[in-house]
Amino acid sequence: MSETIRLTTAQALVRYLAAVYARDADSDDAEPLFAGVFAIFGHGNVAGLGEALHEVQDSFPTYRAHNEQAMAHAAIAYAKASMRRQMMAVTTSIGPGATNLVTAAALAHVNRLPVLLLPGDVFVSRAPDPVLQQLEDFSDGTVSVNDCFRPVSRYFDRIMRPEQLLTALPRAIRVLTDPALCGPVTLALPQDVQTEAYDFPLSFFEPREIVFRAPQPTDDELMVALDAIEASERPVIIAGGGALYAKATPELLAFADKHGVPVCETQAGKGAVPWNHPLQLGPAGVCGSTAANALLREADLIIAVGTRLQDFTTGSNALFRHVPILSVNVNSLDALKANGLEVIGDAAQVLDDLSFALEDWAAPESWTDRARDAALAWVDTVAHITGQRSAPPGRLPYDGEVIGAVQRSSTTSAMSDIVVCAAGTLPAELEKLWRTETAGGYHMEYGYSCMGYEIAGGLGVKMAQPDREVIVMVGDGSYLMMNSEIATSVMLDAKLIIVLLDNRGYGCINRLQQATGGAPFNNMLDDCLQGRHGVPHIDFAAHARSLGAIAEHVADIAGLEAAMERARAADRTYLISIDTDHTRTTEEGGVWWEVAVPEVSTREAVRDARAGYETAIVGRKAGNPPA
Repeated sequence: MSETIRLTTAQALVRYLAAVYARDADSDDAEPLFAGVFAIFGHGNVAGLGEALHEVQDSFPTYRAHNEQAMAHAAIAYAKASMRRQMMAVTTSIGPGATNLVTAAALAHVNRLPVLLLPGDVFVSRAPDPVLQQLEDFSDGTVSVNDCFRPVSRYFDRIMRPEQLLTALPRAIRVLTDPALCGPVTLALPQDVQTEAYDFPLSFFEPREIVFRAPQPTDDELMVALDAIEASERPVIIAGGGALYAKATPELLAFADKHGVPVCETQAGKGAVPWNHPLQLGPAGVCGSTAANALLREADLIIAVGTRLQDFTTGSNALFRHVPILSVNVNSLDALKANGLEVIGDAAQVLDDLSFALEDWAAPESWTDRARDAALAWVDTVAHITGQRSAPPGRLPYDGEVIGAVQRSSTTSAMSDIVVCAAGTLPAELEKLWRTETAGGYHMEYGYSCMGYEIAGGLGVKMAQPDREVIVMVGDGSYLMMNSEIATSVMLDAKLIIVLLDNRGYGCINRLQQATGGAPFNNMLDDCLQGRHGVPHIDFAAHARSLGAIAEHVADIAGLEAAMERARAADRTYLISIDTDHTRTTEEGGVWWEVAVPEVSTREAVRDARAGYETAIVGRKAGNPPA
């Protein structure tokens, strides 16, 4: 008979998580899969899971946060900054603590990022039914708010008996570490079951090692891919987040150099190829460079490496719908998008296999030379935009000029800084203008475009990469949505530099509103319904100081550059706010993006926008990409 140990459900769960290690297939070095757990305790988890975490706090750290959604964002950012090789768990009480995690779960699901969510749940016994914060569904007695997690989890389970952990935990770990299945896992933990004990096999808690592996392509898939590449004369690679998670930068560079194939990138894939590589075209699509979009329009083969081909990359499926797509992906459902030729496998391995089999094949020299010229021209364009040290007379600076000042603040920034952002105008400007030479130097959450991710995400990145300077760039709108983890960053000595661009509202959506014929309405503070006191004049620096950070407001780009020097020298989180112009954006680059316009309106501007929209739709159907 095997030896057993009597533990509560919560104790067993924590002990199991602490015993899981992970390594890459080509490495002998394993490290703990979980770096710890973020926790906000309440009546649904403090007695059970709280006590279990207290017992192991020296070996399995617990981090306190200020907002449940924010701490989940931090955990997700930690996993992204660790290239999905390490991750964190998150626990909350029942009720609002749990539902505050739902947005973060959706974010992780969209971005294929691992996080283990451990929300408390109602009593299985139902003895105190309805318990505080319990949602009562009078048509289904088994429902709790945690059922909201089902559509936004890659794996969901409700632990109704302690012994269910014996099957649930290995399944959860499999999903969290499988490159194709990867995403959020939710284990709902009823508060009475957390405290119940069971005689668990001692062997269940022995250290176990997970080896990160990816599926390998079949010979048939490789042959089809080789035929497609050898038949092409104008191939272009689009590198997505999967290229980073596969750590495929060396193979990607080797393939591009050997075969003369230019590379562009998605938001998630930015950094897979250094910004100054001769065949680096810059970003693709709606936030794309003139170089990338021009060559994508003329390509005769798209080699999509680790990308899910979302609408910002494809220009709402109009930019290169005329082009056959060879899709290299670990996820078969991503690979078959746009009727792609599927190669299911690890990006690094597939690129290496294809390069070996292609032998001396190379794209025509004229195409490669054109790509190099376009890439160099884009580098010059970016240098010109970001090199502006002042705004035009009588105007506030705009995002591009702010980005240039931030990047100039360190001669080593391209090698060591990590910029973090998520929503608004900044993602477009940063994708075009931020320069990084290292994988992971650009951390953008744009799959879900979740306002409020920025500061919490920056905290997670800093925890994963403590030796690198983490620069959070955030608009005033996102800052006001979620800023509490500034206090957590101070408490954990996880220094961030936060550059806050204050354009007095939701400038990005305001421009989109007008571009679709709408009148400025309910986006900028000045255009909102107001009471007798008018719009607030917010002192963001004072607010950040109240949370424990060092902070200042600067008047112009010169002031920003000086403040960046002070921020880099500071010993804790430092916020710099600067007023910016919400009407100016980088004109260079970009392509059409489909946003539906009302078919009927009393306003002429909307009717005109609708006519333009219909023309673009007709052009897309005819194979003529809208401008």
